[in-house]
Amino acid sequence: MASDQRTQRRDEEAAQRPDIQTSINNEVSTLGELFNALSEDFSYLIRKEVELARTETMEKVSKATRSVTLMVAAGLVGYAGFIAILIVIADLINAAIGVYWISWLIVGVAVLIAAAILYFAGRSALSNLTLTPEKTVETLRNDARWAKEQVQ
Repeated sequence: MASDQRTQRRDEEAAQRPDIQTSINNEVSTLGELFNALSEDFSYLIRKEVELARTETMEKVSKATRSVTLMVAAGLVGYAGFIAILIVIADLINAAIGVYWISWLIVGVAVLIAAAILYFAGRSALSNLTLTPEKTVETLRNDARWAKEQVQ
């Protein structure tokens, strides 16, 4: 369905270009003129596909940037609360066992384990993100198929 919409949009854009309109109205008479028109149309198509790929890639990069920004903001806000909770936990452990440095060692090891888990979860989420403009690749395949059909 999206491919049909793109094909229709491409046809509408071609109808708006004066050089294509002229060649349609004047019926191309020689093989050389046909190839020239096809070459110009194909060049125009490639430029539009590159523009589409750039736009699609920038949209994905923008989404990734927003996601990372939100994660950083959450980390900064959570950091202050987390420090306060760690101090309270270390004081509670100190009250229970009576050795201050051991209570902080226990809290420190627990924090390092939690940090490692968060790090690997974040790295896994970023590795699943692809920046390939999939819609554009599909459209390019359709365009290549169309160009082959036009040549035959």
